[in-house]
Amino acid sequence: MNWLNYHHLLYFWTVAKQGGLAKAAENLRLSSSTVSTQIGRLEESLGHKLFERQGRKLVLTDAGQVVYRYADEIFLLGREIFDSLRDQPAKRPLKVHIGIAEVIPKLLAKKFLMPVLQLSDDVQLICHENRSDRLLAELSIHNLDVVLTDTPVGSLAKVRAYNHLLGESGIMLFAAEPLARKYRRNFPASLKNAPFLLPAVGTALRGQLANWFDAHEIRPRIVGEFEDSALLKVFGQQGLGVFAAPVVIRSEVKKQYGVREIGLIEGQTEQFYAISVEKKLKHPAVVAIAETAKNQLFE
Repeated sequence: MNWLNYHHLLYFWTVAKQGGLAKAAENLRLSSSTVSTQIGRLEESLGHKLFERQGRKLVLTDAGQVVYRYADEIFLLGREIFDSLRDQPAKRPLKVHIGIAEVIPKLLAKKFLMPVLQLSDDVQLICHENRSDRLLAELSIHNLDVVLTDTPVGSLAKVRAYNHLLGESGIMLFAAEPLARKYRRNFPASLKNAPFLLPAVGTALRGQLANWFDAHEIRPRIVGEFEDSALLKVFGQQGLGVFAAPVVIRSEVKKQYGVREIGLIEGQTEQFYAISVEKKLKHPAVVAIAETAKNQLFE
């Protein structure tokens, strides 16, 4: 049976939390060499490197990130033992780690997440934003409770996960007032050679736009391509091109970015999914997201 040396774990956790060996050693009242040696023994017992050096900094490896999260929980529980025995019972917040794909509009992500903060229980929401493939990798090792994205997990994916459809929305084209006024006339034929700000190649929305362009024989002039949907809209706000967004957040897009509608992408819809390793959603926060999306947001 493998035994974890909690002194070694404490030294590792302190270094990660303090952001450096010297500061941690001072906090622990030990020499830097002693702390470094003990962390080395922890790495040997776990069979993984927990830190890697980048210049003068120590940075957590992927394994180090996992161990740090567990250590954080362990030492939080330790503090709660003392609180409990001092007649100061501590109620731990219900944590939920949610991965949000970069292609999900921030305004829509906010709508997805608001039900979590409205739960009667004390909930701590922890958001992780990245590309869908990287988020699914984190989901597979249980670092995330759910991933919100616009693309379902396929049968050939290496990750064993389940797709939970949250809903689907029509797609609207927007632009700053001068461009919107110009391209609204004779839409969609007016869009030939129009400047476009497009989501990155490989995203679901990019594919849907490409299908629509082909169907209407539109050859847009691509001004920029973006993985981050919010950055794309900021460029659209400056009048640099036409962009697409879900109809479900049309009013929020117009208000926040000061843009106007051009027209609806007929025959194309964007779908949104909650992806989990569970066939049936169980975490109360994730259930709240799914139920609100189905019964209210996409009703």
